[in-house]
Amino acid sequence: MQQEQPVIVGLDIGTTKIAAIAGRKNEFGKLEILGFGRANSNGVQHGMVLNIDQTIKAIQTALENCYASNPNLEIGEVYVGIAGHHIKSLQTRGDIVRQQNEEEIRQEEIDRLIADQYRTYIPAGDQIIDVIPQEFTVDNFQNIPNPIGYSGVKVGANFHIITGDKNAIRNINRSVDKAGLKTKDLVLQPLASAAAVMCDQDLEAGVAIVDIGGGTTDLAVFYEGILKHTAVIPFGGENITNDIKTGLGVLKTQAEQMKIQFGSALSDEAKTNAFITIPGLRGMAPKEISVKNLANIIQARMSEIMDFVTYHLKQVGLDNRLLNGGVILTGGGSQLKHLIQLTEYVTGMNARIGYPNEHLSGGHIEELAKPMYSTCIGLILKGYNDYENKNKAFDNNFVKVNGLSSERVEVAAEEIEDEAEISSPLPKAKKKTIKGFMDNFKTNLIEMFREEEDAQL
Repeated sequence: MQQEQPVIVGLDIGTTKIAAIAGRKNEFGKLEILGFGRANSNGVQHGMVLNIDQTIKAIQTALENCYASNPNLEIGEVYVGIAGHHIKSLQTRGDIVRQQNEEEIRQEEIDRLIADQYRTYIPAGDQIIDVIPQEFTVDNFQNIPNPIGYSGVKVGANFHIITGDKNAIRNINRSVDKAGLKTKDLVLQPLASAAAVMCDQDLEAGVAIVDIGGGTTDLAVFYEGILKHTAVIPFGGENITNDIKTGLGVLKTQAEQMKIQFGSALSDEAKTNAFITIPGLRGMAPKEISVKNLANIIQARMSEIMDFVTYHLKQVGLDNRLLNGGVILTGGGSQLKHLIQLTEYVTGMNARIGYPNEHLSGGHIEELAKPMYSTCIGLILKGYNDYENKNKAFDNNFVKVNGLSSERVEVAAEEIEDEAEISSPLPKAKKKTIKGFMDNFKTNLIEMFREEEDAQL
């Protein structure tokens, strides 16, 4: 199977920027970046597309910039990230009693158990985006990562269910379609960012990934190799900029510039006698801004975001003693000075910045190793995961017929992998890899929304 790897494109539709990155895996399994374009985002607020026309223009500008960086590129399909404060999550429990309890548990039974969760009650207007199995139980045996091959009367599992607003997701879909692209699949941004900045050791140690974007802060919590919790906190870098604008009486562009150049997340670290001079408007006298005051404003909002993170960790019973990997900060907002110290102070856990260079080949554009591109790199990784799973399925004589059966193809490929692992005395190790984590993402999520729209026409 020495065919050339495909070029996969990630499209990150954010509140402050829209980024398009094209990448291909090299022979060492690392991503080589073939094209990169970005544009300022105007039609998106808090991660949700509100103005479709402005969003289309921004996507097209990002694409043009991507083509300008590499005129040989041809982009037709993209993997798109979804976020926004309409994304919610809940924990459920499901069990089935088996008819043939003497026989081994098969994939079909697991599929049925997962399908049952799609009948969970959720508010009107929302739709279940993803059902992620956590740990399974077979009769009295607990914490089984993969029950295929076991036998028993009752098989059950704990599930992490992620929901989103139907219209918000359709707006993303329409914007991409009208920009002349096809959405290959939608991926939750917290999960894409996590895939880009985590390694297998992080997954095993237990970490909280905090992706601070422009409009929202995405949280994904992992414990014992399992995704335990996801949340979208409705504050991000834009809120800090607006706080500075209001608190110091400056223009939004000046507030953003001050935040980046002179901002600090800890007021104790700011010099008391340092001042920034802002030019006066239309002949007015220049304005003196205290660096200490600027830091006070930033610290107040960042502390609030970290309080939300701590609240969510307590909600799922994972306080600082259990997550040995601590907090991994990523996204554009993670580049604020002294944010690591503030995070450690508020959460009581170790913190570090998560860069997406874990999966990039050497010689990539330096700009792309910044945390703000974690989601986009994660989208490309998700695309490759799908591609590799499908190839494995084809190698085992499975045929893809349409959007729905491609999911079955992937399940069949996993089944073969699972059968090979039943004899292993440590089946748990399979779950504690980034690949195992990405295999659990919903595939063909986009088809759920397409089918519904087609039925309405």
